[in-house]
Amino acid sequence: MSVYKDEKTNTWKVYYRYTDWQGKVHQSTKRGFSTKREALAWEREQKIKVEADLDMTFESFVDIYTVDMKNRIKENTWHTKEHIMRTKILPYFGQRKISEIRPKDIIAWQNEMIKATDKQGKPYSPVYLKTLHNQLSAIFNHAVKFYGLRENPAAKVGNMGKAKGREILFWTQEEYQKFSFAIMDKPISFYAFEMLYWCGVREGELLALTPADFDFERGTVTINKSYQRIGRCDVITDPKTAKSNRTIKMPQFLIDEMQEYLKQLYGVGKNDRIFEVTKSYLHHEMDRGSKQAGVKRIRIHDLRHSHISLLIDMGYSAVAIADRVGHESIDITYNYAHLFPSTQDDMADKLNNFRKEAI
Repeated sequence: MSVYKDEKTNTWKVYYRYTDWQGKVHQSTKRGFSTKREALAWEREQKIKVEADLDMTFESFVDIYTVDMKNRIKENTWHTKEHIMRTKILPYFGQRKISEIRPKDIIAWQNEMIKATDKQGKPYSPVYLKTLHNQLSAIFNHAVKFYGLRENPAAKVGNMGKAKGREILFWTQEEYQKFSFAIMDKPISFYAFEMLYWCGVREGELLALTPADFDFERGTVTINKSYQRIGRCDVITDPKTAKSNRTIKMPQFLIDEMQEYLKQLYGVGKNDRIFEVTKSYLHHEMDRGSKQAGVKRIRIHDLRHSHISLLIDMGYSAVAIADRVGHESIDITYNYAHLFPSTQDDMADKLNNFRKEAI
């Protein structure tokens, strides 16, 4: 690498060469440094990055982490991770050498995050705090596993927050029917919420649906993609998990409703989205319908909980429900255990009888 002054612009520039993973040599130029000191500092940092020397800054290692991981993760997931790194982690650790960050520094950062508030002035939720720590720890883990960092200081400190989210809310069928009647004046809203409640699909799965996904002869809808709004672009991705790819059997009344809805759509191709609205539109309609119907306001995702709780109440097993909603049965059992009929009394009685027979 070499540093030169650009006399035309009165700024400094760096010429540098690097060898990529295929052994090819590339040459490039970085311009626009106000001083020679800035240019030399950038040159020094680039040399450290190329050699994967952990004397580099944390910010430089995040650049390496990004190159290594970005293409391995779903675009919307990476968008979330990148936002956390840019706004919650790099402002604190960016200019520190990654090899010099100690557990005490992680504790200080955790305390700052615990004291921080969101745009509404509310403290971060325990779940969000755990997410922040997990991302920081993931960066250090990458450095330990692939680049020779001695230890992960974030893992040594331990997590903050907790994994369990907010209380699961759901509507009874009566509450949903009141809400459904309130939004019936807008067909696109009515049919969208019918699919959410009676099939338990996720928001992104709903918004990705096309006419080709419906088989009315068999009475099914196929879930094989998800819609995301990333930046200002509409993006169709794979579903959340492999288990999310599934075919759902619809009740007859919903088959009739969706046939009726598709007939109302003009000029929609078989692979075009049938609900061309955004998640914010659905949230607005949830606000409007809940207020008008006089029922408690729940999240859009809570309609999925409502569907699951309805199926539990109807007596279906965790395995059967998991297949329908694209979950692991263990998750259904863990998250909704309080809704399944208790067998504790029966267990105690049988143990009591077993003990008596053994005497």
